[in-house]
Amino acid sequence: MFDLEAKLAEKYEEYKKLNKKISDPEVMNDSNKYQKLLKKHAKLKKLVNYYKKYKELKKGIEEAREIIEEDDSEMQELAEMEIEDLKPCLQELEEKLPIMLLPENPQDEKNVIVEIRAGAGGDEAGLFAADLFRMYTRYAENNNWKWELMSANESGVGGFKEVIFSVEGKDVYKHLKYESGVHRVQRVPSTESSGRIHTSTATVAVLPEAEEVDIDIDPNDLKIDFFRSSGPGGQSVNTTDSAVRITHQPTDLTVSCQDEKSQHKNKAKAMRVLRARLQEKREKEKQAERAEARKSQVGTGERSEKIRTYNFPQGRVSDHRINLTEHKLEKILDGDLNIVIEPLLEEDTMKKLEKV
Repeated sequence: MFDLEAKLAEKYEEYKKLNKKISDPEVMNDSNKYQKLLKKHAKLKKLVNYYKKYKELKKGIEEAREIIEEDDSEMQELAEMEIEDLKPCLQELEEKLPIMLLPENPQDEKNVIVEIRAGAGGDEAGLFAADLFRMYTRYAENNNWKWELMSANESGVGGFKEVIFSVEGKDVYKHLKYESGVHRVQRVPSTESSGRIHTSTATVAVLPEAEEVDIDIDPNDLKIDFFRSSGPGGQSVNTTDSAVRITHQPTDLTVSCQDEKSQHKNKAKAMRVLRARLQEKREKEKQAERAEARKSQVGTGERSEKIRTYNFPQGRVSDHRINLTEHKLEKILDGDLNIVIEPLLEEDTMKKLEKV
């Protein structure tokens, strides 16, 4: 474990320097730079306030111990009571401060693009994909996040072959990043007359949304096709060529969007998805070079990894990465996803602390 006091003193010096920097007229005139520094300043201020409290508690305990060395029995008793009062507060800060000192993932604050695709299991997989879509959108609403449908390919029985949507809000990627992978459902399909339990799957990909400044796309690298949007079974939804398909030729990544009646809006949505996918590709290439570091994460986040099982007969949800089992299936599918996300966050933090 790192030297806590040395690290805190280092952050305090950084905070003091930042105080001077944000007062610089040149910095204040650059709105983007100023906003970034203000954000950093606010986080450091919170840490510094805890650090000051930490030093006060340590000083209080030291002074009380000095009094115990004296001959005044009445003062000794008061000093011992003071130590008993201060020790739990100090212990709480000693647990909290190392977590606050952990390096933050710059992606954690980002909005996300979520892609859900039906896997094995036919129509039942499509219905499960729809259940997951509802679960995540309800979770977003519970957190006062805004979500927007980007693209949907319905299966015709109330499910989805594929559904893509964006989520915007505070620390969205931080909470949803663990959802990437294969989700498995075990239940009796409504079409199953014999009552046999079927196993179906759906894949989830959570991509931090990339800004235009993050991913530079050369327009010459894009092949853009316009076509007539259609619904399930080929039913025509629109009489104009408003649907858009964009292919990024260097990587062969293709994105389609047909939900809007406006060609311009469909193109804008498709570009947002494309940027997110290109950023994911770039990040995966970086992670491949840091394979050792990835072993410390909770799961790999790969789409091929089976991460969770939803067992309807037993009302059970199991997360296989941290051996978590909760018999709260209905609550979780209704958007109370913190039941599984909070333990994943805690496990990830503990693993990072072990590596410090």
